[in-house]
Amino acid sequence: MQLKGVNAAPGLVMGPCLVLEEIHHPDFTHHSIADDLLEEEKNKVRIALDLAEKQLTAIRDRASAAGLEEQAAVMDAHLMMLGDPILTEGFLTSVESEHLPAVGAVQKGISAQADIFESLEDAYFRERAQDIRDIGRRLVNLLLGIEEPDISSLPEALILIARDITPSMMASVDTKNLLGIVAEIGGKTSHTAILANNMGIPAVLGCHDVVSVAKSQPSGARIAVDGSSGLVHIGLTDEMADSLRAEAERRAAVKASLAVLKDQPTVTKDGVHVQLAANVMGPGDVEKVLAVGGEGVGLYRTEFLFMDRDKAPDEEEQYLSYRTMIEGLGGKPVIIRTMDIGGDKSVDYLNIAKEENPFLGYRALRICLERDDLFLTQLRAILRAAVHGQALVMFPMVSSLDELRAAKAKVEQAKEQLKLRGETYADDIKVGIMIEIPSAAVIADVLIQEADFFSIGSNDLTQYTLAVDRMNEKISYLYNSFHPAMLRLIKSVIEPARAAGGDKFAGMCGEMAGDPRATLVLLGLGLQEFSVGPSGLLRIRKIITSVDFSYAKSVADKALTLGTAAEIEAYLAEALPEELKAFMV
Repeated sequence: MQLKGVNAAPGLVMGPCLVLEEIHHPDFTHHSIADDLLEEEKNKVRIALDLAEKQLTAIRDRASAAGLEEQAAVMDAHLMMLGDPILTEGFLTSVESEHLPAVGAVQKGISAQADIFESLEDAYFRERAQDIRDIGRRLVNLLLGIEEPDISSLPEALILIARDITPSMMASVDTKNLLGIVAEIGGKTSHTAILANNMGIPAVLGCHDVVSVAKSQPSGARIAVDGSSGLVHIGLTDEMADSLRAEAERRAAVKASLAVLKDQPTVTKDGVHVQLAANVMGPGDVEKVLAVGGEGVGLYRTEFLFMDRDKAPDEEEQYLSYRTMIEGLGGKPVIIRTMDIGGDKSVDYLNIAKEENPFLGYRALRICLERDDLFLTQLRAILRAAVHGQALVMFPMVSSLDELRAAKAKVEQAKEQLKLRGETYADDIKVGIMIEIPSAAVIADVLIQEADFFSIGSNDLTQYTLAVDRMNEKISYLYNSFHPAMLRLIKSVIEPARAAGGDKFAGMCGEMAGDPRATLVLLGLGLQEFSVGPSGLLRIRKIITSVDFSYAKSVADKALTLGTAAEIEAYLAEALPEELKAFMV
């Protein structure tokens, strides 16, 4: 039997499975306790919080001691959430004011916080609901005296299957014997997916009914997990196993052939160089970029410095983070995007009001231009760090020339402040903008006169251009970056940047840049910089270095004449040279 889920972490593995039984908790949110039990129940909450902190700290310390820094970092985030007074005081308030028992108060508070995250449009922040529920599950288990599942030592090499494989499970799992994971909930941006990717463990998440189907199989039945396609094969026959084994060997050979490209420049067969950079979340990603021969960082998402905490990072903390990234890249360019937060990316300490349409609301540069305490602090930190290598600053959510000018004026103001302090800073730092709003794309010829570079944010540009909420399942089929309007807008952004000459350039850091189906047409449209996830970088390099720019241009010219996204996708698949089709998966 074959099931389909979310392709959360690449790789193809086969083996026996272990199904983790789900622990069902009774609902205590409608129970009521007497007045004389209030203090006792509040004390239970405090004890559970203390024990949970000790457990998470122990998991964090074990992960850190084993050199598993990503797992340790996730546990640090959980500890920060656990210590959030909004959450913990809410438990105690529910006991006091609503006469809920300790378990019911925790269940109610966790559910309310998780629902807030799940209502957000940004996938990364929506997936944080899983982290909140993971913390809640631990607290309820402690309050009910239920043992946590122990997967720190697996008896043999196994594939784990569960309704939910939580981040804390991933941080404590026996990595030596873990072949792959499959869960019924979770997505590509969940901490579980992030950890699986970092650990090199194939993962399929959001795979409905996998637990019941796996439990129906006879003992010892083999399953296969294809984290690249999101497919799970249960109850393998010998013939199916042989076929999948051959496919795994083919992919291994393809991966090995890509490895030789690590230290090669990204140059087409007829000599056109393209900058191939990486999207990163923080200094911890430096090694991933260098491991695949990234030519720099095309998008440093600084907003992650501002998340999962009770106040904004100060200038020194930001400076050290940016400096670590810049020095780690050893002189390669690092594009630092200023804080892209607000709207659907909720940060409690910023006190941003809930909005009906957050993607069109008070966010990103719109916040920064009103909040000197945030913006000037970040700009000073970037300017100071930029003297340690090659850094560029980039503003998100620019819709007009007025906004670009206002943001550049803030850069000059930050320089003046540093000069008065006697600090060393990069006086000649290049300033660019994200092109993710159609108005900016339409006036790209105007904006490039005062910007040093563009980076096309294809995700937002697609949903704004097509008026499609990409998180709305009913209309998600309309969200397609291969829409003819998108190709024309992209062309209208690239052409004035190229015509401006000098060091000015147009790049792309959205998902489309890392989609190998789009590489030929983007190259042919004249895109000068691709910024992609490190794991997909070598595939893009392979395609670019295997074709002539002149051929890619002819492909782009033809694609621009087609009338639908389906026609464009079919044509691009046909236009890709046969020897490159193996690199699509």
